[in-house]
Amino acid sequence: MKPVSDIEEGASRDYLVIFSGVSQNVMGLAAAAVGMLVVQVLLTRALGAPGFGVVTVLSQAAFVASFGTRAGMDMAILRAVAIEAGEGRYGTIRGRVTRAVFIAAIVSTAAAVAAVAFKSSLLEAFSISEANYAAALPAAALGLPFIAVTNVYLAATRGLKIMRYTLYVFWAGQNVMWVALTLLLWRFSVSAASSTLAYSLSWVWAAGTAAYVWRRTSRHWDIQGMEPGWLTQLVRYAGPRTPAALFAQLLFWVDLFVVARFVSDAQVGVYSAALRAAQVMMLFLAAVNLMFSPYVADLHNRGQTEHLDRLYKTLTRWIAAATLPVFLLIAIGPTSVLSVFGTAFSGGETALLILLGGQVANIATGSAGFILVMTGRTGSDFLIYAASIALNVVLALWLGARYGIEGAAAASAATFLFSNVARLLLVRRFIGIQPYDANYSRLVLPGAACAATMWIVHSAIAAAPLIDLVSTAVVGGLVYAIAYGATGLTPEERRGAAVLLARLRLAGRS
Repeated sequence: MKPVSDIEEGASRDYLVIFSGVSQNVMGLAAAAVGMLVVQVLLTRALGAPGFGVVTVLSQAAFVASFGTRAGMDMAILRAVAIEAGEGRYGTIRGRVTRAVFIAAIVSTAAAVAAVAFKSSLLEAFSISEANYAAALPAAALGLPFIAVTNVYLAATRGLKIMRYTLYVFWAGQNVMWVALTLLLWRFSVSAASSTLAYSLSWVWAAGTAAYVWRRTSRHWDIQGMEPGWLTQLVRYAGPRTPAALFAQLLFWVDLFVVARFVSDAQVGVYSAALRAAQVMMLFLAAVNLMFSPYVADLHNRGQTEHLDRLYKTLTRWIAAATLPVFLLIAIGPTSVLSVFGTAFSGGETALLILLGGQVANIATGSAGFILVMTGRTGSDFLIYAASIALNVVLALWLGARYGIEGAAAASAATFLFSNVARLLLVRRFIGIQPYDANYSRLVLPGAACAATMWIVHSAIAAAPLIDLVSTAVVGGLVYAIAYGATGLTPEERRGAAVLLARLRLAGRS
């Protein structure tokens, strides 16, 4: 085992790399959030709650389905590339990626064709009128192969610990293209079908761009033959991952699909907006997960458990620290948050607050799910997701029928609590690590200062919802940043921040 000093030195280097990447990625995530918000506001204003609900259901159904139709190739490739690159073996990587892209494209194309063939049944299952929205489902199905191809190529670049392409193409680029293409297609038809088609075409652009950046990144590597048994190893890993990945995304939306059978189209639109608003909390977690995944695969493969444990603790606390102001903003002003979507979206405040509680469970356990997957525990990950989906469906059917969108939100929150606690326990059992230490107490004072400030600003401002949100966020965020800088940083993080700032100043002068 390495001496502790070596472990600390290695962890410190990784902190700098990850912290630098996260700092740069915040701008990319902000662009993604703005792009997503612009899309949602455009859709709600132009199509109303019913049309927005249809576009949300079908576009998210396509995105969720892609996690299954990519056949687990994205996570399999991310893990394989991280391990091979960590060992300095680059010769077989390009062959693995090419084959994985081919598998994902074939499976996704077959699924898209099947979706169009069974269009009537699927629309009925989603409680969508075929007479009014017949063209919307084929428009959504078109995007399936391109979503899959995009994610496999970007997973390969993340395996090399290169994050910028995922941010440029996935987080920012695809959303910006959706906005641009929506406005273009609306010149011919303002409809749910044209809006959904714009979504799919944005993924066509993303797939072409992701393929280009991967080929540019890997063009100088030698190409070696694949080792015997590579396909068996790939399928053994990806087999459980395929349904688990589908369930992972379905878990965010299954309560919407279920409650659509019990409430009006307008209520589906309101709940869709509440879901979108609550999921804003996941943006920073998603960014850290994407960066942390290759480190997990590499460090676990080389047996550096103590190093991995230190990273897990620190990154989970960073996730909590970065997400806390967002949580407080939504919790203090849920009416203002929903009003941004339009006056027709009021009435979802209680559902939004319940959903917010479910997202806290995701934030508090950090990257537990990704750790299971990157260490090869895809079977255990699948079992948790299967149990979670079953629990969510049962609870959503029971509570949704009785309490509408509030019942569906409660089903979602309870399911996320179960799912994340189960993963946390398995990570502790199998890997021997957990994300908590005494440094979390450093969040108490900044959090209390932020909550008090946001409450005062929100209560004092009687203005349009957008002005209220911006004012509350800016003033509360500034107070939080000052308080966190004064009391939230550990001594090691202060040193790391000083080094990073020094590097940035030198880069600015050069």
